[in-house]
Amino acid sequence: MAYSDIKVIGFDADDTLWVNETFFREAEQQFANLLSPYETINKIDQELFKKEMDNLTLYGYGIKGFMLSMIESAIEISNGNISNQSIKQILSIGKDMLNKPVELLDGIEEVLQNLSTKYRLILCTKGDLLDQERKLKKSNLTQYFHHVEVMSEKKKEDYTKVLSHLDIAPREFLMVGNSLKSDILPLIDIGSQAIHIPFHTTWQHEKVDSNKLDSNQYLTLDSVQKLLDHL
Repeated sequence: MAYSDIKVIGFDADDTLWVNETFFREAEQQFANLLSPYETINKIDQELFKKEMDNLTLYGYGIKGFMLSMIESAIEISNGNISNQSIKQILSIGKDMLNKPVELLDGIEEVLQNLSTKYRLILCTKGDLLDQERKLKKSNLTQYFHHVEVMSEKKKEDYTKVLSHLDIAPREFLMVGNSLKSDILPLIDIGSQAIHIPFHTTWQHEKVDSNKLDSNQYLTLDSVQKLLDHL
């Protein structure tokens, strides 16, 4: 891949800069254990995911919407028999997630520090605005980004809008992220470039059909440090 035209690099945040999805998997397990008197673990996981998808257009992405979906799922799975104490436990699961320390992925600050001397860096992330601002502040990475964009969705029209607003030509933009669905494929569609750095776990909603992929259109690296070998 040739990156000679690149002037601006966008970074995803969750599971690209810092750990995120791991906390959701842990919370799902806690929720399933709490609801286990009413249903099987597998069924609870299925119902929670279905509820999250039903609520996505209302609540958007992030922990707060996840908390509301857990509460709704608990009421439905228990046929309304869930106790007030259990509802409090579900809220505690969510609040614990919001209070998690920010755990940077290995080498990310070194990479940002290096690239920020050669490129304009921007942060393009989905999620709850307040939570993403909190994590960015705790990360101490703000200094490396020229602009921060918290997006409600990451489809090609959303990226086109951001690039237009920032006066960035698509061919001069490179996106780095862990999600093929959100960070890679939409950029290829608008004529930008993308580098995929997979995280060890992926939310079901972010998975894509491998038959729809053309790995010749983007670069995949197994660590963020290897960006410096190409940029």
